[in-house]
This record gives sequence, structure tokens and C-alpha cells, in this order.
Amino acid sequence: MKIGFIIYGSLDTLSGGYLYDRKLVEYLRSAGDEVEIISLPWRNYVAHLTDNFTFRLWSQEARFLKFQQQATGLQNQKFDILIQDELNHPSLIGANRGKHPYPIISLVHHLRCSELRPKWQNDFYRIIEKKYLQSVDGFIFNSQTTKGVVNSLIGNSKPDVVAYPPTDRFGNSLSEKEIMERSKSKELRILFLGNVMERKGLHTLLEAVKGLRSKVFLDIVGSLKTEPKYVKKMQDFITKNHLSSFVFLHDSLNNEPLKQIIKQSHILIVPSSYEGFGIVYLEGMCFGLPAIGTTAGAASEVIEHEKTGYLIEPNDYATLTKIISNLEKNRNLLIELSLNAKKRYIQQPQWKETARQIRAFLLEMAQQG
Repeated sequence: MKIGFIIYGSLDTLSGGYLYDRKLVEYLRSAGDEVEIISLPWRNYVAHLTDNFTFRLWSQEARFLKFQQQATGLQNQKFDILIQDELNHPSLIGANRGKHPYPIISLVHHLRCSELRPKWQNDFYRIIEKKYLQSVDGFIFNSQTTKGVVNSLIGNSKPDVVAYPPTDRFGNSLSEKEIMERSKSKELRILFLGNVMERKGLHTLLEAVKGLRSKVFLDIVGSLKTEPKYVKKMQDFITKNHLSSFVFLHDSLNNEPLKQIIKQSHILIVPSSYEGFGIVYLEGMCFGLPAIGTTAGAASEVIEHEKTGYLIEPNDYATLTKIISNLEKNRNLLIELSLNAKKRYIQQPQWKETARQIRAFLLEMAQQG
């Protein structure tokens, strides 16, 4: 197949969603498909909406590809199918309007209107996303939760495949013996893994640990460039509350140094206001880290409350403090959760199996188109 794949920015961006996109492209190319990345420039939401006056998917994508040729070297050609990361939705409503020269498949990680923000803002985003979702021919969903949210918005009449994200980037995990030995260390080592942005809930975690000095260490690993104002707010909170002796900001790390931090951690906490799936929870479970997420979004598809981790309400730092304190004191409970988490990771479908499902779906859609 000749496949076009539309994203914002670079495929190498460090996030769970971009990891999914990147691994999917790698798999499709390894299967013999020709995949062209069409990279649209990152701007703000309103600027992205103005793209609808420019972008079109005519028979040879004349105006659309003309806009892109200098940036990507992509020449006019006919695709068999076009994948669009749903993140790009504000730029593509006008482009998708009318009859498509090939099927358009939207890869949906989660909807913007599902995130925690004022109702009036989400009402606005919901209108825009609904128009976009109605303009495509089918969907790749990363979770049953995401599928359910989209279906509640536009119905379930369009073809789709639910394909869980890749969770095998770190290779070999820890043995049960190593997990049990790790639990004996004096302080409870907590890992926050994700871009430092408000949606990921670092503020909730910092509130939860500020009274646990000398009992915990907290490693924060993730890009500090995504939301600089929020990062500054978190840095100021750490300074104001004198947390720097046990809270460490690492920025993004390559796989090997990150792997070492994961191996020495006891528990993974990412109390996001919303997750479309939460690859990171399973990546932690690979190393026997119980996960703490929230009840908002699809974290419950990964975390079984009080068995492989805990689910709290968004922003509920008081409950989070109690959970952390209990695990710090009760190491037998920590071991039980850790071993359960490792078993949960082993049960997750392998990425090759998942990617094979996606490719079969794309082939079927391309043949029908």
C-alpha cells in the first residue's frame, strides 16, 4: 500500500501518542508498505483552524501538497489510504470535506474535549472535533474507552479497529526475585514519567508528597519544554516547599538511563486528568511497578484498583498521600502489588499482533475505497 500519514511536527516527539505513531510507521514499512509522513507545523489551536481555508484533498492533493513540498520533499502522488492523527483535527475539517480520493482513517489517542478544563472550552472543542470525526471514513482507536467516547459523540456506524499501544520499548524486565529485593530499600522511590504538563497531574503528586520528607524519593522524568509556564510553576512549588532534597527533575532521558531509574523505582504515579490509554502504566508494570492513575479516561483498562495499583479521582492529593504512606510502611503489600503488576504486563497483547490487526484493517479499507 501507498500510505499517507499526517501528523503535527516530528514523528520523533517524545510522548505516548507519538511513540504509537512511530511504531506503527515502522511496522507498516517493515511489511513492505510505502509510508509518507506529511508533517504540519505546530502552532496554536486558532491558527490550526485557519488551515481549513487552505488545505484540500483533491485528486492529487494539489493545494495541500503544494503547501508541504518544501518542508517534506513530498511529491504529488495518489495514496491508497490516508491516516490522520486525530491530534491534527483542527487543521483538517475543510480538507476532508466532500468526496475523498482515498479512504481517510483517523488514529484517535483521545479527544481534546475529554480533557479536564472549563465546560465552555470543552463545549467548543466538542463541536470542532465532532465535525472532524464525521468527516473521516474509519478509525484506529488505542482503547475501548476512546472508542466509547467517539461513538457517544457521532454514533458507531463507521468501521474501526481497537489496537492497544506498544509497551515493549525497554525489552527485558526484572525477575520476581529482583522485584522483592528492591522492596527492602529504606525510602519508597516514586517515578513520575511523562511530559511535564498540567494534564499529567504532577501538581497533584507534589502536593501528595510534600509532607513525606525522608520517607520517599521522587524522580520526575519528562520533557520540560511542552508547557514552560507550568514547569516554572512546578519548580517554584518545589523551591517554596523545600522539596529539592528528595524531588528530582530529570527532563527527558534516553532509554538506557531511563531504564535504570525505572529499575530502582518502587511505584509509578502519573495522576493525569485524562488518559486515552496510558502506555506509561504498562511500561512501569514491565519492571514490577504498581501504577497509580485516575478514574478519568482509560487508565482503568490497565490498572486494577488495589490489585495492580490504584485509581484516584483527578486532583485528589489527600487520597494519594494516604496510598503512598501506606505503601511506604507496608512492604508486603508493595511486593504483592508489584508482582501482580508484572503479571498484568505479561498478559498485554504483543505489539506485532496489534500492528498486524491495524494493517489488515487498512488493507480492507483501501480495497473498499
